[in-house]
Amino acid sequence: MNWLDRHGYSLNLVAVLLWPLSLLFGVAVRGRRLLYKHGLLHSEAVGAPVVVVGNISVGGTGKTPLVARLVELLRETGYKPGIVSRGYGGQSAEWPRHVTVDSDPSQVGDEPVMLARRCRCPIVVDPDRVAAARVLLETYDCNVVLSDDGLQHYRLRRDIEIAVICGSRRLGNEACLPAGPLREPPSRLREVDFVIGNGAARGGEYLMSLRGETAVNLNDPCVSSALTGFRHGTVHAVAGIGDPGRFFDHLRHARLRLIEHPFPDHHRFKPEDIHFRQDLPVLMTEKDAIKCRAFAAEGCWCVPVDAWLDPDFEEHFLKRLAAIALAKGIRRERGKPGRGAGTHPQPDVSRE
Repeated sequence: MNWLDRHGYSLNLVAVLLWPLSLLFGVAVRGRRLLYKHGLLHSEAVGAPVVVVGNISVGGTGKTPLVARLVELLRETGYKPGIVSRGYGGQSAEWPRHVTVDSDPSQVGDEPVMLARRCRCPIVVDPDRVAAARVLLETYDCNVVLSDDGLQHYRLRRDIEIAVICGSRRLGNEACLPAGPLREPPSRLREVDFVIGNGAARGGEYLMSLRGETAVNLNDPCVSSALTGFRHGTVHAVAGIGDPGRFFDHLRHARLRLIEHPFPDHHRFKPEDIHFRQDLPVLMTEKDAIKCRAFAAEGCWCVPVDAWLDPDFEEHFLKRLAAIALAKGIRRERGKPGRGAGTHPQPDVSRE
């Protein structure tokens, strides 16, 4: 459990002592947003609709599975989406970087590589998301830009903002850093276009659920097993995500017995992190598997999850995007119904 997990999700003495600093942080981020809103700081448009998927809290809320589902949804309705990301954790000496299924997550970040494997669409990463979006549109045949995270990256002008909230942890003690987990005050949620509740939704929010009932072997992705097949014994559960408890709860929901191994978000895994004395299966998240596949033992498995969205959200989102695309002169092809985005021809993303 990290520092914010201990003190940022309740009213406690540490949070109270840090509250004045939290108030100052809140004033600073509000002021910065107002500077962009009134044009004193300049935001840049990139010529295509930009959809930002982010959150106002530190840690994982389920943004990346949502981005993957939006890629699928956009393809189904005839758009040509591409993704930009900061490439958090990537140590590349040069930016921007084009991400492929074979990219090194230590260079471009783990989540972009996971999205490349899942979505098979153009992805460009750069701490400067404006530069990433421009390269994406100049290089590939894309007409919608999805930003994985970046709600606070105001220099990239956006057309639609989607904020994701963890349905169980919500906004913690609702304080900004360092007293709480928030990057912006709760009032920021009133300004976004859509609020998605991951696992539970309250008034005005749309529900998203993450579903994944199958484990895939890291050594041989052609080998899979239903999670129910692991009920005969105990498993090691490994998670290096923003909220490891969410993955552990997912496995418990499948009635598995766990030995929990939580790690910090974007943890750089080493062989000893997933090799244990007990000869038991090791189950991990899809994001962690990206970094562990090279040294995984035969008994290592990942559990991919898919985002399932409220149909009302998908309808309202597509209507909003259609109006924006029409105003920008963006044409789309006739889409096909269903969730089978993998049947659509994929653009060439071989450039690294």
